[in-house]
Formats: sequence, C-alpha cells, structure tokens
Amino acid sequence: MSVTKTELPVLVEHVIKGEIIDGDGQNYGRFATPTLNLDALVWPRTAPPPAADIPLAEIIDILAALGDWLDRDPEGAIDRAMRASFNTNPLDHGVIERSFKTLGRCFDRASLEFQVERELGGPEVLDGWVEIKTPFGRKARVRAFPPRLIHIVAGNAPGVTAMTVARGALTKGVHLLKLPSNDLHTAGAVLRGLSSVAPGHPVSKSFSAAYWRGGDKAVEAKLFRPQFFDKLVAWGGDATIRSAKDYIGPGFELVAFDPKTSISMIGREAHESAELRDQTAERAANDVMVMNQQACVASRIQFVEGSLEEVDAYSAALQKRLGVERDTASASSAPPTGEVREEIEALSMLEPDYKVFGTFDGRGIVIRSTEPVDFHPDGRIVNVVQVDDLRDAVIHANVATQTVGVFPDKARLELRDALAARGTQRITALGSAGMVEAGLPHDGFLPLQRFIRWVNDED
Repeated sequence: MSVTKTELPVLVEHVIKGEIIDGDGQNYGRFATPTLNLDALVWPRTAPPPAADIPLAEIIDILAALGDWLDRDPEGAIDRAMRASFNTNPLDHGVIERSFKTLGRCFDRASLEFQVERELGGPEVLDGWVEIKTPFGRKARVRAFPPRLIHIVAGNAPGVTAMTVARGALTKGVHLLKLPSNDLHTAGAVLRGLSSVAPGHPVSKSFSAAYWRGGDKAVEAKLFRPQFFDKLVAWGGDATIRSAKDYIGPGFELVAFDPKTSISMIGREAHESAELRDQTAERAANDVMVMNQQACVASRIQFVEGSLEEVDAYSAALQKRLGVERDTASASSAPPTGEVREEIEALSMLEPDYKVFGTFDGRGIVIRSTEPVDFHPDGRIVNVVQVDDLRDAVIHANVATQTVGVFPDKARLELRDALAARGTQRITALGSAGMVEAGLPHDGFLPLQRFIRWVNDED
C-alpha cells in the first residue's frame, strides 16, 4: 500500500498594530494565513494616530536602530524571508540574496533626515504647528498631519517594502500594508525588527500587514473607505492601478507609483574609440540589468547616434555585457519564448534594416533597428535604435517614461527640458539608473509630501 505525501501550505504571518499574528485559518493553496479580522486592520478616528506626538528625532533613532537590526538579523527573520522568496520571486537567488542584504540602507540616518528636509522642509512641520504670515497680514499655522494609509506594495523587490516602512514611520501616520503574493514574508520580517528595537512603542503600533487576494471586493469594499483611511498608495501594474481607482472618491485619494518603462540616449561621442565604446556599453548594461530588467528604471530601448556600422559595433559590445553577473543581476535568465522569440527570429532575417546580436541562451539579446520594435523588450532583451540626431529620439519619450539615462553629460543638459516636456520624470547620467535615492522626486512627485495630510489653522 502506497501513501501519497501531501505538501502542507507555507504559513504566512500577519502583523496587527505591531503584534505578530500566526495561524492558518485562511488557506490559499500554496500558502495559508491567519483569519482576516477587518476590524483589527483599522485605527479609529476618535484619536490621533499613535505616533502623532512622538518627536521625529526619536522616530529616526528607532529607524536607524532598525537598519542595524536588519543588517545583523539576530533572529534570522530576514534570512527566512529571503529563503521564502526563492520560491515566489522569479529573480536569481543571488540577486534576491544581495537585495535582502541591503535592506538596512533604507533606514540610513542621513538618508532619513535628507528626505524630511528635502520633501517637507524640515522636522518642524511634522512635530507641530508652524506659524506663517500671509501676504494679506493674516497669521496661519500649518501642520503636516499624520495620515492613514493603505499600501498596495509591489513584490518584485524587497526594498519597496522597507522603503514603505521608512516613509510611513517618518509621516507618523498609521499604515496597513497589503502583502503581495510574490513577497509574502518581507513586511513581516521588517516589522518584526521594528517591534524588536521598539517593543510597544507607538511607531511599532502604527503598522499592520496582512494578505488578501488583490481585487477581493469583500475585503477592499470595506477597507478602502474614507472613514478608515485617507489615501491608497499603490505600486504595481496596470491592472492593480485600475482596480484601485474603483474606490477613489472624495476623502479617499490615490497615490500611484504607476507602471513605467525607461530608455537610454547615447551620443556619437561613444564611438570616438573602442575603449570609450566599451565603457559606454558597460554603463548602458548597468542600466539595462537592474533587477534583471524587471525594475521600472531598467532600460529597454536605447537610441544611439551614429552610422549603422558604429551602432552595430556598439550593439555587439552591449550584448556581451548583458551576460555579466552584477549586484542587481544574474549572469543569465530564462530565454524568450513564444511570440517574442518568433518575432526576434523573424527580425533576424531582415538585415540590414534589423540585426540581432546574441542567441536564445538566456544571456541577453540586442536588436538593432532604425525604428523601435513593436513589442515590449523584456527578459534581457534590448532594442538599440540607430538615429542621426538624439533630438529626433525625444519624440519617443512620454508620460510613461520614468528614467532616461543619457551619455554624454553635455547631451543630458541639452535634452533634459525637452524630455521633461514630453513627460519624462527622471533624467540621469548613463549607468546611474539603478541609483534611486529617497528624498528626490519619484515618478514626478515627492512621496512624503503626497502621503501627508496638510492641515491649516487660520486666524
């Protein structure tokens, strides 16, 4: 008689106002969570948020201690979350491991202070009412009042969760994080650390994290209401943003980190020598391979000035560097399949209008063309478009273009206003796309400023 082994679902913990909650009351197949208690996920409006009157300096001390805790991982929580991600995140294990090892950077003291100064003008407006005098002689007081936010967190990179906790704590508000199905454990691990360094503290009590299926109206129609929360902060794809918009109305706003794509623009100076061409290709490859090209900042289309021969030489140099292991990239990944592979194979037969560099071995493919291809380059695929003048490429930027990496610096300064006018939100030196720093605008706005509820007291 044979016995069939049944694989038990992975247990996912919830966090309710700083308390770790275990249980398997809700089974989703491959994982189970505690039974969802909607009443426990809201904070009553009969009182200010728990951390409203805690001095910001004290909160920053706690966050800095959390960063140290994440680096040390004394309870093994980060290691467990990382290993659990191996089963749900398509990224290479090495990339995931390196990403988890840098979570502590999100709580760097200097970075936290920079965010508050740059986005809100300093801690005073968070710590109390700041008096100002209007042009008409009236006195008014303004406060960045702690908000009540629901966060639909993206699961493609653990740093998004850590950044959400850091920003949330700085605003002194209350925050409910909806766990993404491809990263069910990072939020619990980070919030476990927060409770460890500040047990019972109002900041710890300001966070909850729970899972429900995205779009579940039985949950979202009850939670996504202005009597409980001020704003919905949504990361994710088009479907996530469209679903979130169904609940937006007076008193309940949407702060959307919309799905974006990024490009590169490279001047003819890159062809001045073989050495400079290789250096430029290396910098461009850095921009392509951020999180194996899964991040919004990752370059997918590169517009390159020069003759076909020059651009082909650059394309060959770029392709060789797509298969190099980096901090945020593995040496190879799953090769393209299906319609995308058929499209590339068809283009390879259309020389000289198109030329394909690389093979279907998972180490990257570059498609050189004179117009952008009509499919979305993804999975270690780059479309290099030959242009006679970079100014002609500006028309390909739009409101969905997040980052444009430009070489040389002279071209960046010349093109930045035209790119901004087209809707681009971020222009960087080539090779710097992955160096996203909190405190600078993100997707065209200052996150802390958008999270906050601004309140006036006027004479």
